[in-house]
Amino acid sequence: RIGSATSLSSAIVNTRLQELVKLFKERTEKVKEKLTDPDVTSDDDSPVTSPAAAPVPPPGGEPQGDKPAGDEHYCEMLCCTFKYRPWLDHLKNYRFPSSIDPLTNLMYVLWLFFVVMAWNWNCWLIPVRWAFPYQTPANIHYWLAIDYLCDLIYLLDILVFQTRLQFVRGGDIITDKKAMKENYLRSQRFKMDLVCLLPLDFFYFKVGVNPLLRFPRCLKYMAFFEFNNRLEAILSKAYIYRVIRTTAYLLYSLHVNSCLYYWASAYEGLGSTTWVYDGEGNSYVRCYYWAVKTLITIGGLPDPKTLFEIVFQLLNYFTGVFAFSVMIGQMRDVVGAATAGQTYYRSCMDSTIKYMNFYKIPKNVQNRVKTWYEYTWHSQGMLDESELLVQLPDKMRLDIAIDVNYNIVSKVALFQGCDRQMIFDMLKRLRSVVYLPNDYVCKKGEIGREMYIIQAGQVQVLGGPDGKTVLVTLKPGSVFGEISLLAAGGGNRRTANVVAHGFANLFILDKKDLNEILVHYPESQKLLRKKAKKMLKNNNKPKDEKGAPGDPLIIPPKADTPKLFQAALAATGRMGGKGPLAQLRWRLKELKAMQA
Repeated sequence: RIGSATSLSSAIVNTRLQELVKLFKERTEKVKEKLTDPDVTSDDDSPVTSPAAAPVPPPGGEPQGDKPAGDEHYCEMLCCTFKYRPWLDHLKNYRFPSSIDPLTNLMYVLWLFFVVMAWNWNCWLIPVRWAFPYQTPANIHYWLAIDYLCDLIYLLDILVFQTRLQFVRGGDIITDKKAMKENYLRSQRFKMDLVCLLPLDFFYFKVGVNPLLRFPRCLKYMAFFEFNNRLEAILSKAYIYRVIRTTAYLLYSLHVNSCLYYWASAYEGLGSTTWVYDGEGNSYVRCYYWAVKTLITIGGLPDPKTLFEIVFQLLNYFTGVFAFSVMIGQMRDVVGAATAGQTYYRSCMDSTIKYMNFYKIPKNVQNRVKTWYEYTWHSQGMLDESELLVQLPDKMRLDIAIDVNYNIVSKVALFQGCDRQMIFDMLKRLRSVVYLPNDYVCKKGEIGREMYIIQAGQVQVLGGPDGKTVLVTLKPGSVFGEISLLAAGGGNRRTANVVAHGFANLFILDKKDLNEILVHYPESQKLLRKKAKKMLKNNNKPKDEKGAPGDPLIIPPKADTPKLFQAALAATGRMGGKGPLAQLRWRLKELKAMQA
C-alpha cells in the first residue's frame, strides 16, 4: 500500500511538471511572436492622457469635458435670445481654396453646373425672345435681371475659378497662383471667355433691347463639354446621362427650327399663305409641331407657295435628314456602349451552349453551367474581374486589391506577422471563383494546392462514417486549406470534404503563386513554415488527448502495463533492485526510452 501511494504521488507530480513545462513553452512562443511581429502587439490599449494634456476648466465654470456633445447655440439680440445653427460658424470660417483640382474637386463640378445653367439660359431663350413676341416692355426688366445674373456667373468663373485651376507641366502638378493665372491667360479658353462677355449691351441705347446682341454668350461651350466629362467621371451609370444629353440635342435642334419657322411666317405675314403659321393657338407649340414633322420627315405638310418658302423648306429637309441621322447614330453608340457588357455576356453564354450541344453534354450539367453564368453576371456584373484590371498600372491594381481584399486576408492567422509587402504581393495573386450550391470545393484525400478565403456565402465541412455529416459551417471571412500551401512530404492532402452550402464566392491563392512570392521574402517564409507546423500540431492534438479515431497506424502502440504488475515492480525497486523483476523493470525502461 505504501508503495502504491508513493508511485501515485510521483505520477501526479510528473504530470503537474509536464503541464508547467507546457505552459512555459506556450508563453515563450507568444513572446517570440510578439517580438517578430510588431503588428501582433495589443492594439486595444488606449493611450493614457497625461496630466499636462488634460483640459483645464475655465475659471468659475464647469470643466469643458463635462459639456454635452450636442450643445445648443444661441445669440442674444436686445431682450430676446435666438437660436442659430452651428453651420453658420463653419460658413463664416470657410476659406476659399488657393488651388482647385479640376479632376476630383466636387465643388468645381457643382460650380460648372451653375455655369452650364447660365449657358443654357442664353442658348434656349435668346432664339425664343428674338423670334416670338414674348419679350415686351412690360416684362423687359425680368429678362434683363436674369441676363445680368448669368453674366455675373460668367465673370465669377473667369476671375475666381479658372485662375485657380491646377495643371500639369512636365509631369508635375502646378499649384502656384501666378503660374495658374498665367496658364489660364495663355489658353484658348480665356480668349473664348472674353468673347462671351463682349459688352454689346451698350447698343441697347441705340437699337433697343435686341436679344441677338447677346448671341456671343452662347460661345461658352467649353464649360458645357468640361461639365459633361467631369459628371460622367463621378456617375455610376453615366450612360443614363448620355441618353438624356443626346435627347436634349434633338430637342434643341427642333427648338431652333420652330423659332426659324415663326420668323419665316412673320416675314411672309402670319396667315398670308397656307404654308405659314396662321396665328391661332399657342404660337410656340404650333411651330414646334411643324418643326417635328419637318425634321423627322413625317409628311402631311402644306406645300410652299413662294420662292422664299420653297428655299426655306428645302433647307429644312436637308438639315432634318442630316441632323436626324446624326442623332440616331449617336443614340445607337450610347445604347451600344451601355449594353456592351450584357452583349458580351450573352455571346459567351450562347457560345458555351452551342459547344455543349455539339458534344451532347447531359442536361443537368448544362443547367448548372447556365446557372453559373447567370449568378456570376448578376452578382459581379462581369464574368472575369481580372479583365478590367489588365490595362491598369501595377500600382493601381495593388491599390484596388488592398481596398477589396486586405481586410479579409489580414485576419488570416497564418499570415499575421509576415512582411507587409509580401501580403500586398499576395493580394494581386488572389482570384475570385463562384461555386454553385452543393459544389465540392475540395474533396478528402486529394492533393491540396490552394488556400480558400470566403468572400460571400457559406461552405460546410463534411465528415463522419458516411462523409455527409456537417462538422462545421464556415461563414464569410473564414479561411480553410491554408496549411496545405506550406505542407511538405505528403502532408498536403485534404482531410475532409468541403461543399458550398449555397452560392459561394471564394478567393483562391495557388501554392505556386505563394512559392514565387516567398522567394523574395525568406524571413516570412521561415515564419510561415513555423506557424504551419504549429497549426498542424494543434489540429492533431485534440485527437490524441481525447482518443478520437484517427488515421490507421502502420505500427499500433503497445498496451499499457497492468497496474498490479506496476505495483510489483515498484515493490522490487524498494527491495534493492535485485532479481528477475528488477531486470525486467530495467528492460521496460529501455523500451519506453526507445518509444519516446
